Amino acid sequence: MKWSMKEFFGRGWTMFGMPTDIGVDLGTANVLVYVKGKGIVLREPSVVAIDRDTNRVLAIGEEARRMLGRTPGNIVAIRPLREGVIADYDITESMLRYFIQKVVKKSLFFKPRIMVCIPSGVTTVEKRAVIEATIKAGASKTYLIEEPLAAAMGAGLEISEPCGSMVVDIGGGTTDVAVLSLGGIVVSESLRIGGDKFDEALVRYIKKEHNVLIGERTAENIKIKVGTAYAGARNETMELRGRDLVAGLPKTIRISSAETLEALAEPIALIIECVKSVLERTPPELSSDIVDHGIVMTGGGSLLQGLDRLISTETGIPAYLAEDPLSCVAIGTGKALDSLEKLQDSTAITKRNFNVDR
Repeated sequence: MKWSMKEFFGRGWTMFGMPTDIGVDLGTANVLVYVKGKGIVLREPSVVAIDRDTNRVLAIGEEARRMLGRTPGNIVAIRPLREGVIADYDITESMLRYFIQKVVKKSLFFKPRIMVCIPSGVTTVEKRAVIEATIKAGASKTYLIEEPLAAAMGAGLEISEPCGSMVVDIGGGTTDVAVLSLGGIVVSESLRIGGDKFDEALVRYIKKEHNVLIGERTAENIKIKVGTAYAGARNETMELRGRDLVAGLPKTIRISSAETLEALAEPIALIIECVKSVLERTPPELSSDIVDHGIVMTGGGSLLQGLDRLISTETGIPAYLAEDPLSCVAIGTGKALDSLEKLQDSTAITKRNFNVDR
């Protein structure tokens, strides 16, 4: 069988048993990696543990997450991404390289093309930081896709049709709200609010109301086990332990779903306001489509009990969770990779949603 050079290099990764295209959901809380033809092959927390004395990386991902709040003085477990963007460039590059090499075996001849999801409201400087970090981590070419577009594709919405679809993607660091039609974003808004802000709100509330200091992981457990965004959606309690701010000793308290509703009121109100703002700017024809089809919710933050009911009540439009909210963005990058040539042929989509660098 004779192949042209283009065909050879196009199939080279497959010949050597290596994937050619990778989609990365570079989230504030978790990194998901999608490999073309295999699906999601990696899901790890966006946490890196480093030795402060030597700046040496000690652990990445789940191993590092277990160290959060439990490390000795010279070791610090940090999240290099904050509010959807790179907060620490060097550590993000190390983390990306680790995850890419974990999925793709190191090769002197072939490097993968990588598509990375970014929030819709990021600046040009923030985009450039993602591109450079990904290329230094081992990509031959980097593509950027806006999260609402990837989330809609991953949720199975027919965004290429002349019909309005609305997505609310609530991640760890950002909330992206967008109306899509004809394969592009018509109206969008991005908030630097997500699951991390929910956790911070719970930490503040317990500190203020109970005089007890808790950590990030405890706050996340509260959010998952008893947290609610809608009165009456949940009525549970849980026991938690923290440090008494008066006595300075460990203390056990009990918190209820009603208290979490009060604690989370502020960040949730801002998300509702953002959804309403996007709806107000949506063209009338697309608004009628959204009323018919409803609002699709994706991202880990959308799993907060009662949040879909609250959005439905506040907007008068049905809101529902996508089939796999946590994986929608990563799955969407995979679908975009499968349609890469077609997407690149479309000037409007390429200019609007992708930034390409060698």
